[in-house]
Formats: sequence, structure tokens, C-alpha cells
Amino acid sequence: MLGVLKVATTDQIQRIGAPRLSYRHTDKETPSEQKTARTASHTAALSDMRKHALAENGGSAETRERLRNLTAKGLEAASYELRRPVTERWGSTARGASASGASHPIAVNETVIAMLRPKPSVAKLADDPVEVRAAAQAVVDAPGGVGTIASYWTEVPLPAIGTWNALGKGGAQAAIVLTAPQDKVPLLFIEVDNCHALAQTTAPQARRPGALRESFSSTQLGCEPPHGLHEASPVDPRPDRVAEDTQASAQPCWQPLSSSLARRAWR
Repeated sequence: MLGVLKVATTDQIQRIGAPRLSYRHTDKETPSEQKTARTASHTAALSDMRKHALAENGGSAETRERLRNLTAKGLEAASYELRRPVTERWGSTARGASASGASHPIAVNETVIAMLRPKPSVAKLADDPVEVRAAAQAVVDAPGGVGTIASYWTEVPLPAIGTWNALGKGGAQAAIVLTAPQDKVPLLFIEVDNCHALAQTTAPQARRPGALRESFSSTQLGCEPPHGLHEASPVDPRPDRVAEDTQASAQPCWQPLSSSLARRAWR
């Protein structure tokens, strides 16, 4: 999990890895107690990983939740599980994210979760109350997400300038890169914006990956060329305007998105 997300809270790890736990412990008095109960097993597992120098605490998020990330040894182990070469550019481990409360990495993770739409295992809730099983079944019956956790990369440098092995100055970095050909999404660059920056700043970020489209053909991908998706997180009063201005400036570099992605692209 952390091989993909780089830095995350235990809550986010649990929601992806064991979504069924989100429907348990509802008898606890406060949301904080519920979260502590449903993330207990993952907290213990991360503690064991720290003892073996595979993971470390990365400070705290703005919500005061503890952040976790893998060490270099942990990333090497994750590369085996994800079947990605250790020499592959994984992006930043985000060790310095705690300095600003990790608002961007947390938003990136929430975007991954929204795209994945993790489904709980109803069979593992067989002994739970009827209302718990009903709530989980409603999620199972809802439309599925895109890809699996292994379909995602985060904080990935892109060679809009230079090459993959020698990145040029001023190159772009994709918040998320998604490859899920099984869901008809061969390659998708996702920029996650907290709306702290003006459109003049975010538009170049969205335009630069468009230069990479020249490197891909329908023959290479087996389907359509890559698309771009801009996800704006409304943390201030300007998200709609920033998204609209960014769209107007950057969209000429991208083909119109299709299906359900088109309805979410500039929101």
C-alpha cells in the first residue's frame, strides 16, 4: 500500500486494504473511538514494520493523525510485491510532508481512494448485525472503481523535458499516474490541486504532461492515447474558478475525456 501512496494515515490504509472494517465498531461512542478500533490491526502491523526498519512515522497530518511511510528497505520490499523494478522512478517518499501537514499527499490519497472505490467483503461480515451487512452490500452493488491499488503511481516525475533517465529542469510531476487497460484506461495523468495556487500556476502543470502524448501511439497502447484529469479539492472559496481557468488554458493539450471520467474531470 505505502509503496504506492508513499505517505498515508492508518485510516487511509485501512479503507483501501480492509474496507469491511469501516462498517464495524459503530457501537463505539465517538468517531475517534470507532476509528481507533477499526484501524487497530493496521496500527499493530505498522508497528511491527517499524521494528524491522521497513516503515517509519512521518510526522502528523493537519488532522493530527500520524503519517506513515516506507524506508528505503521498505520500498525495496514493496517493489517485489508490486513487481516494479527498484530502479524505476517511484517518486518522492514524502518524508518532508509533515512540515506542512501533508495536505497535498493526503488529498492525493483521497483521490486514489475515490477512483478505486474499495469494495468490502460481505462474506467476512456474516456474523455482523443486519444493518452492517446491508450498508456493506450497498457499496458492493454500487458502480465499481478503476483499476487496483497496483494500477496507481503517485508523485511521479515526467520527462516532458529530457528523458526518463535524465529529467530536464522544469519538467512536470504527476500527482497520480493510472494504468488500468482492463478498465479501458491505458494511461491517465491526474493532477490534484488544493486550490492554494492560481490558475496561472496550475495550468502549466496540466499542460506539461500533454507533451508526453507525442511519445504514445494507439498501436503502443492498444487503445486511445493518454488523457489528463484535474482534480480540485475545494479548500477555499475559489475552486470552481481555478478549475475553469485551468481547464481553459490546459485542455487544448488533451483529447476530451470519455464516459464517466468526463463528468468528473473539471470538478
